[in-house]
Amino acid sequence: MAAELSVGPLDLAQSGGSPKEHSTDQPKTWDLLRQNVQEKRKLLVALVSHIPTSFSFRVVDTPTGKKTRLYFLGTPQKCRENTLMYADLPNEVREVIPVLNCRSLLDSFQPSLPSAQLSREEQLMRERKRLGIFGITSYDMVEDQGKLVFPACNSLFVCMDRDVTSDEPVLPLAINTSCSRARLDPKICPRNSNLISFIHSNDLWVTNLQTGQECRLTFAHKGLSRLTDDPMSAGVPCFVVQEEFDRYTGYWWEPKPKHSDDFDQTSCYRILYEEIDESGVEILNIFAPMTDTQGIDEYRYPRAGTDNAQTSLKLVEFEVGSDGQIQDSMMEKELYEPLSTFFPWMEYLIRAGWTPDSKYVYVQIMNRQQTRLALVLIPLECFIPVTSDPDMELNYYYECTNNYPPLQVIYEDTSDVWINVHDILHFFPQEIPEEISFLWSTEQTGYRHLYKVTSKLLTCDNPSPRSAMEVIENNQGQLKADIAEQVALTCGQWEVQAKQIWVDEKRNLVYFLGHRHSVLETHLYAVSYLSPKEPYRLTELGYSHSVSFSSELSLFVTVYSSVQQTPVSSVHRVCHRDNGQMYTETLGIVMPSVACPEYHPPDLFSYTSVCGRTMHGLYYKPHDFQPGVKYPTVLMVYGGPQVQQVTNSFKGLRFLRHHTLASQGYAVVVIDGRGSSHRGLDFEAHIKKRLGTVEIEDQVEGLQWLASQVDFIDMDRVAIHGWSYGGYLSLLGLAQRPDVFKVAIAGAPVVDWKLYDTGYTERYLDIPKNNVTGYQKGAVLHYIPNFPDEENRLLVVHGLIDENVHFQHTSTLINALVKACKPYSLQVYPNERHGIRNHEAAEHYKTMILSFLQNHL
Repeated sequence: MAAELSVGPLDLAQSGGSPKEHSTDQPKTWDLLRQNVQEKRKLLVALVSHIPTSFSFRVVDTPTGKKTRLYFLGTPQKCRENTLMYADLPNEVREVIPVLNCRSLLDSFQPSLPSAQLSREEQLMRERKRLGIFGITSYDMVEDQGKLVFPACNSLFVCMDRDVTSDEPVLPLAINTSCSRARLDPKICPRNSNLISFIHSNDLWVTNLQTGQECRLTFAHKGLSRLTDDPMSAGVPCFVVQEEFDRYTGYWWEPKPKHSDDFDQTSCYRILYEEIDESGVEILNIFAPMTDTQGIDEYRYPRAGTDNAQTSLKLVEFEVGSDGQIQDSMMEKELYEPLSTFFPWMEYLIRAGWTPDSKYVYVQIMNRQQTRLALVLIPLECFIPVTSDPDMELNYYYECTNNYPPLQVIYEDTSDVWINVHDILHFFPQEIPEEISFLWSTEQTGYRHLYKVTSKLLTCDNPSPRSAMEVIENNQGQLKADIAEQVALTCGQWEVQAKQIWVDEKRNLVYFLGHRHSVLETHLYAVSYLSPKEPYRLTELGYSHSVSFSSELSLFVTVYSSVQQTPVSSVHRVCHRDNGQMYTETLGIVMPSVACPEYHPPDLFSYTSVCGRTMHGLYYKPHDFQPGVKYPTVLMVYGGPQVQQVTNSFKGLRFLRHHTLASQGYAVVVIDGRGSSHRGLDFEAHIKKRLGTVEIEDQVEGLQWLASQVDFIDMDRVAIHGWSYGGYLSLLGLAQRPDVFKVAIAGAPVVDWKLYDTGYTERYLDIPKNNVTGYQKGAVLHYIPNFPDEENRLLVVHGLIDENVHFQHTSTLINALVKACKPYSLQVYPNERHGIRNHEAAEHYKTMILSFLQNHL
């Protein structure tokens, strides 16, 4: 168990006498350091590059019985890129758990291009999703047909896995197009798998695989050369929603009803989408000399306190004729009055979609300070045709407001801290028109937990004001949630993860991921939503798990690991006894653990801080560790909200730098302080309105505590290094505690929060005019006089075309350091964004870090 791993005193060899200082008689050359970087990368890539992701189950009737095939993205042996793979599952449990035979699904397919050849849109989406892998990174699948659609090589492909009794690979076919640019976010229509939607040049398109016809559905974007002249888009979330609210799609197909009897065999198809107007959003020009944009890249980027993008919710309807042709009679629909009219406090549309019966669409909206959220249910009748005829528009309006139920709030959430967004929402079949029930999560108790909620609905038989004016005059009476019942399914001082849930309506169970047994581990649990009791854990303790279920919820696959064990992937059957008890059976191993004597795992530790809270950390001992010797130490820091670094999971490529540093004779320490995630809202709230003022305290306290427990940390030679928020804290560490940190390496640091985006910054600091002191004290510029006057103590690293934390942060810092005559070193990567993706640049960066530390720590 993780708790056993984290209890002190730590099991490190102690030696008598005075500790000796570790040093190297002869500094290594740049070439030797580079070789070490290459060797360690090869080692960890070999350990983690084959980890499967994005699982889908498919059950097929064959002449010999049912056969279950598991599809996933993975990297075949001796390959470097992700591709579609599969494994066939045994139907019965075997005495010896088999390692499944995993094969490539595709025949002779090269899935990717070099990163430099990716379109600008694809590069930016990879940045938003933090994708570090190449090849096929996503796919959509029709389970009952075996049809798969995926993007690759700047194109879209389709393949059919028709015969699951055959091991022969299938041939993917390119989906023909007249589009000149990348087709993004492809989706298969739930009602007709021949219809494939995608985004091209900031508009929504659809293609028919049966006929080859391709049709543009929206006309928001004009394709003009100047960004300032072309602010509209359709089906694409704005930057802030992608980066800070983790929503990467802006359109949603109308679903196919679960029961075929409810399926209307109409030829009419509907897509809900958001239309974005960024005309009020500031345009930033980024110097990009290595790109083909004449040296300047333009971006819409809302800095703290400035205008955000405006969003409108719309529908597009189109028909497909009996000949398979998409008809020209497309209809664009909009809400009879904008959401912002009913909800003047609304700033962000953070989630949207359909109820399973297609009677309603739903949206989650949030205010600018992110302290108020509403879940809004919208009948389809609230959308009226867009027309340029004022008389027809008025007729549509009156018909809607007089004859149909209004849009209404079915849940509200407020917080004195902030509201963390989540993906937990499941609507149950509507049994009576006056009520709707759903599963939801909230942090109202201080920890995220699950709830079954029943809300009352207004109907046409229940007259009420419907126009925006009537709503306002009636104090928005019907736009307040009317909760009939809210039942807690989980409780306690632990968190349900804010991710997908799986609901078994036959057995009245909900499956979810959470941290009930340890904040350091993620496990799969099940609980009844009709008679909730203690959640039942379905995964093995001592590991952290990532889980995917089959559609009928009888099978799940988990990828699990610990700090000591490399990742394993296995498939399990969920079994139910007559008395309601549950258990699992292991059907097979998708990927076994890889033994690697050269890998040196970190150790976990915990301590009680002066604020009375338990803090967690981990450390890597130097690979050449000798008892009684003190080693230079690197504190690797992130320290910001929404991130948990210290977990009982395998620390692979994400911690590659840590492993490389330890191999070169450094002790490496990581600490999660106040503000980090999965510890409850109060733990996060310590940084509210005061970013940069408490984090270094926790990092220093944890480092000093660890140094008091072990004898190998040389407190006279400590470096602090981090990226993004970690780069910000690296600067603050050197400025606030130059007595502790001898050197700092700050990667892509935030320097002034007024330069960062609205969604993130205002969540934690409020709007600049409301928190002048917080912005001032949270800025690195506030501490410029405190930076040391000695040379070679500060190294700043930044990608020149960083579109997230712009290079302006670093140039502002350098300008202030120059004015104060403070020494610094600067390393710029001209062709890198917020993450260093290019292999050559990454190798140079890691080698440069080793060289700097060798020479100056």
